[in-house]
Amino acid sequence: MDRPPPPGAGIGLRAPHHAELECTAPPVALLEVHSENYFGAGGRELAALERLRGRYPLSLHGVGLSLGSADPLDLRHLAAVEGLARRFEPHLVSEHLSWSSIDGRYANDLLPLPFTRAALDHVVGRIGAVQDRLGRRILVENIASYLEFGESTMPEWEFVAAVARRSGCAILLDVNNVYVNSVNHGFDAHAYLAAMDPEAVAQYHLAGHEAGPFGLVDTHAAPVAPEVWALYAEAVARLGPRPTIVEWDANLPALGVLLGEARRADAILAAPSAATRIAEHAA
Repeated sequence: MDRPPPPGAGIGLRAPHHAELECTAPPVALLEVHSENYFGAGGRELAALERLRGRYPLSLHGVGLSLGSADPLDLRHLAAVEGLARRFEPHLVSEHLSWSSIDGRYANDLLPLPFTRAALDHVVGRIGAVQDRLGRRILVENIASYLEFGESTMPEWEFVAAVARRSGCAILLDVNNVYVNSVNHGFDAHAYLAAMDPEAVAQYHLAGHEAGPFGLVDTHAAPVAPEVWALYAEAVARLGPRPTIVEWDANLPALGVLLGEARRADAILAAPSAATRIAEHAA
């Protein structure tokens, strides 16, 4: 199923919320799952996802394919993603524009790429191989980062836009990550949004961040910050409404709190004129 769901806000599906979601069936537009959590052959998690898929559109969001790695593409991992996509027929399949492995060793993190022509050529080829195997367009997400490479020859937003343009993939625009990086690396977040092709942006992410000793950290452990809500409103006004996921992975709140964040996103998606006013006021 290679078509996006209608614009609306959803949440990341986390195991502690399975039972309540099944019992109450709250109106959310989309459920997003981390692909790697469902690679097993059976068990309660897969059974719950089978039941929920009948009520909600699904999005598969991968964290382990290591698109930017110099290692050979992990074909076993890719086959597992392919099997999951065939089984659950998600509306969206996404990965991160990052790397997490080298020489067969895996880091438990999403690491940034140098923004160079060579890195661009490399990751475009890898995305092409993934899309050929899956038989569909994937989305790639811009990541939060805490260092920059001296070798970079272009700004992040130019690199992200070029990846989508050359590979034919779509962009999962993580608005929180744009804001975090703009603070950590001192660039203009509005310039980032202006560089995005509206036709390439297929989904948004929202999440919370926290201040660390050396900058902002994308923790997914707090409510969406006011500055990120304003930037999201600008993205919706500039690029258009798109399916949106509110991510919350640590210090997980009650389901009602997460649904409240999704409703706030829905209000922005449903009122582009209001989103424009919020964006203009924030600017």
